[in-house]
Amino acid sequence: MSKNSAPTPVRRRGFTLIELMVVLVIIGVLAALIVPNVLDRADDARVTAARTDVNNLMQSLKLYRLDNQRYPSAEQGLQALVARPTASPAPPNWKPYLEKLPHDPWGHPYQYVNPGVKGEVDVFSFGADGQSGGDGKNADVGSWQ
Repeated sequence: MSKNSAPTPVRRRGFTLIELMVVLVIIGVLAALIVPNVLDRADDARVTAARTDVNNLMQSLKLYRLDNQRYPSAEQGLQALVARPTASPAPPNWKPYLEKLPHDPWGHPYQYVNPGVKGEVDVFSFGADGQSGGDGKNADVGSWQ
């Protein structure tokens, strides 16, 4: 090879407009198929979180009953798990059972009924719509489930 020989030019080839359009169409079709499934999973996750919260609240209520020989009254509500009730009957061995009361995954407070309709006491969420009854994500999530 001689010192004066020039390197051969390297051809760089980019993507054509057609190739780019095909890729964008494929991505659009995949997104149209996957996005609805992902959104349904978010609703399933909220229902699962509500069930977990209800179970945790029920466990705290059972500890309250072990210490105080009764569940909080309907008037005292779930707040009795966080702060000493001032309404009668006064709990003799009260202590904090939760740091704070959770809200359901849809931002509504959990409901407490004593005496319960489906159990000794009931704790439940009204679901996504915040109203009694419903189907799917709007269904009630309760301690009886």
